[in-house]
Amino acid sequence: MIRPFTLLYFTLAVILHLAALPFLLLLSFKTKYRESIPARFFLRNNPRFQEDDIWFHVCSLGEARALHPLFEALTGRQVSISTVTQTGHTEASKYKAEVRYLPFESLLPFWIKKHRMLVVLEAEFWYLLFVVASAKGAKVVLLNARMTERSFPKYMRLRWFYSRMFRQVDKIFCQSEADKKRFKALGATNIEVVGNIKLAQKIAASKTYAKPRGEVIVAASTHEGEEELVVEAYLAYKKEHNAKLIVVPRHPERFEKVYTLLKKMKHDDMTLSRWSESSDLEADIVLVDAMGELNNIYAISDIAILGGAFNENVGGHNPLEPAYFRCKIITGRHAFMQKELFKYVHNVQEVEKNKITDALQKAQSMKNAYVDEKIDLESIIRYLNK
Repeated sequence: MIRPFTLLYFTLAVILHLAALPFLLLLSFKTKYRESIPARFFLRNNPRFQEDDIWFHVCSLGEARALHPLFEALTGRQVSISTVTQTGHTEASKYKAEVRYLPFESLLPFWIKKHRMLVVLEAEFWYLLFVVASAKGAKVVLLNARMTERSFPKYMRLRWFYSRMFRQVDKIFCQSEADKKRFKALGATNIEVVGNIKLAQKIAASKTYAKPRGEVIVAASTHEGEEELVVEAYLAYKKEHNAKLIVVPRHPERFEKVYTLLKKMKHDDMTLSRWSESSDLEADIVLVDAMGELNNIYAISDIAILGGAFNENVGGHNPLEPAYFRCKIITGRHAFMQKELFKYVHNVQEVEKNKITDALQKAQSMKNAYVDEKIDLESIIRYLNK
């Protein structure tokens, strides 16, 4: 029997879906959404799963990568994966699993079939996903669950809603004691602190490149406005140091715009190369306009300026990879989404956006970053294998 609240929520989701159709059609012409929007909102090339054992749901690239140590341990299991973003879908497709886009909530009652277990990573809290999966017989598990200090007050204002949602959840594996307290305050139960499963992922370079002459600085996973900050700092720093800058934007749809910016900002006596045209790493500034190369670049870099944290609305990016390759790490003050991971990474400079040049100078006397690994992967595996 459908509860009144669930029926009301579903009705509102349908109305929102219908109202958004013209906007979604326009967005679907953008490269970034050309595959994901038709799949998620129109079920184009997005059939129901065939397998019915363990279904993982992740949002994007980072969460899809975090599944790797679990896949190595879950031998003999039939695994399905749903994602939200196109980059997440591409990464998930590397596993031996059925991969789909997660449909919008109004479509879930007709799309979801029975699974033994639904495992949702991090903060992908979708009411109808939990309710429908549970109603069809799945145990609902939150894995690597987190709730930042910054977002917690917003969740508490809607406690009446989230307490309903978490009633559908059978088990929560969260990242920290602070996360556990926040979930409990929202009415969740059966919570266990296991650490961050991203600490268990195997980090490696897929290719080996020769290290360029001089000091190598990589601007990693940069967002709008951050490349300009980094290039300005680099130009000031280069006056006294033999250094090269490699820029790796986070989103591929920005490659062209970033290349235009680099051409405009570089000094006339500097060289600029583009990865897609030449894999020359000896240029003063290199734009890596390709996916999947960041770890390979970290492996030959001395300093990593980690993007996503100099703007207030992104939340930072994973510091484990540059730390694994022993880069000296500089990041901004707004890495709130990665706060738990930064606890395990030592020798990181967190600076204001106008202090990147000073941080580059200070990096000369700093030790390389490194990681303390703490993750109870065995408890997770035992539960998933029940």
